[in-house]
Parts: sequence; C-alpha cells; structure tokens
Amino acid sequence: MNAPPFVFELRHDWTVEEIVAIHDAPLLDLIARASATHRGFFDGHDVQKAALLSIKTGGCPEDCSYCPQSAHHREVKLDRVELMGVEAVLGAARVAREAGADRFCMGAAWRAAPEGPRFEAVLDMVKGVRALGMEACVTLGMLTPPQAKRLAEAGLTAYNHNLDTGPEFYDEIISTRSYRDRLETLKAVRGAGIEMCCGGIIGMGESVRDRAGMLQVLAGFDPHPESVPINALVAVPGTPLAERPPVDPLDLVRMIATTRIIMPKSRVRLSAGRSSLSREAQILCLVAGANSIFYGEKLLTTANPDAAEDDALFTALAPRAEAARSGAEVCLDRDHLGRRGA
Repeated sequence: MNAPPFVFELRHDWTVEEIVAIHDAPLLDLIARASATHRGFFDGHDVQKAALLSIKTGGCPEDCSYCPQSAHHREVKLDRVELMGVEAVLGAARVAREAGADRFCMGAAWRAAPEGPRFEAVLDMVKGVRALGMEACVTLGMLTPPQAKRLAEAGLTAYNHNLDTGPEFYDEIISTRSYRDRLETLKAVRGAGIEMCCGGIIGMGESVRDRAGMLQVLAGFDPHPESVPINALVAVPGTPLAERPPVDPLDLVRMIATTRIIMPKSRVRLSAGRSSLSREAQILCLVAGANSIFYGEKLLTTANPDAAEDDALFTALAPRAEAARSGAEVCLDRDHLGRRGA
C-alpha cells in the first residue's frame, strides 16, 4: 500500500505534545517525513558552508555550564584574546571565501554588545565582510534596539543568539541571564529587520520535552527564524558539563528532523559536535533536513572537522562521476603537491 502524501505545515502554534510525538515517531518514518518536507522548500543538494571565527575569546561574565569561555570556569585551559583588529578578521574572511564559504560568522565572548570603539570596529568588520560578497553574521551577546539598528545599517545579514534549551530547563544551565533577556534581544533583532539565527544544544541533561519546548518557542516567532543551529554538546574539560556522555548520533538526527518538520522554511545548521560524527552520520543528518555546516577546523574554541574531512563529505554527496574525478584530484594533491592529507 502506498503511504499517504505528507502535509507540509507552516505553523506557529505547535504544542509541546505535538512536537514530542513527531520527535518520537519511528525513526525511518520521521526521516522520510523530514526529508520530504526539506525538498518541499529547498533544493535537496543545497548545503551552505559557513565559516565561524572567534573575534574576542574568553573572559565572559556569563556562567553558561557548557561554555569554555566563561570566566566562572577557571579550570578550563583557554587563551584569552582581546578583540581582533578589523584587517585580521577580514583576512580570515577572505581565506574562508576562497575555501568555499559564503557566510562568515563572527563571535565575541561578551555578555552584551559594548558601546564605543569596540562596537564601531564590529560594524567595520560587518561592512568589510559584505564587501567581499559574503553573508555576515555576528553573535555579541545581548543587544539593544539602537545597536541592532546600527548593525542592520552596516549590512548585517543575521544575528545569532541561541536559546540553548527549553524554558523549563534553562535555569539548570545558566543563572546570569534569563530566558526573557534572550527573547528581548531576539525582539530587537527582528525589529531591525535582521535575520534571526537561533537554536540550541542537546546533550546537557535535558529531556526530550525540554528539546520540544525550545522548538515550540522558536516556532512561535512569525516568521520562523531564518536559520536554526542544532548543536550537540562538546563536553569541555573544566566546565560543569565536562562529564556528560556523548550525544547518540541518532538523537541528533531526530532533533534535526523534528526541527525541519516544525520549521520547514528555516535553514537548519548542523553545528557543534560534528567532529564526533562519522561521515555516514553526517549524511544522515543532511537527509533528515540539515542544509548548512560550519566549514573550518574550529568553532569558536571547540574542534570541527578539518577541510580534508569535509572535502571527503562533499565528494560522497556529489554525483558518482564527479566524485570519482574529485577523488583523483585529491590523490594528485597528496602525492604531488603535498597539500591535502599531507
């Protein structure tokens, strides 16, 4: 018997119970529904490459339990770096563009975006990245409406400000900033006409219901966030979550598939934790509806697959004849030019 056609729903009134039911559906049915939803709104072969650079590292006054950049976690081994210069950041953006990235994201470990020369420098970075023909995204902490307006005037494409988890579990992870604080920043971003990049992290000890609660809040925005990063916890030594067990890759697949179904027009970003996934697990995440990855060997301060691994991933996704040609080129580089895999 043929399965009934899937119904694509662009809704803002999902209940937590509905989202949990989708998440807990038989895995193959869930992936099939998510994949069909994905192809109903996107080219199934379109996977955006985004690069991410920490432009100011460490010393953050927030106490986020997962974050190695928190000043509260004194046992974390991390070199603090003050705000990078504009030209250094734009140099990194040029390198990322040459490597194939079309979105350049800049993160600063601040509780809130500063005023004065440092904010002016960030505005110059945004203008410079846009002049390179790339999308520009920043994450600077909490943001006021006037700051959001100035970022929009500089050409900012998107502002990243993750909810991290559902509202009921949030206080177990962070005490220095409220859920309301996060929502106020997202309101400022929306008010300035900037795209919203907002998602969360799984593997911090939350329940499936907490994960569904986060998706319910995100889906309540009208329009939905333009991009939704789904991160698997990277348990960094010295942080309060250092002993958390690794996330089951299929839990990540379920979360990505559920996100795709709940927010069908959003770009779902397979983000932190990807370095622990096999090539096949990453491909399953893409089949389930992810259509963006961060390209480069570091995500702010945590590891990410290197360029050779991602080249192999995209080679596997290519048409068979094209993949064969690409494999020959990689071999030539390694044997004769001493680049990839050297």
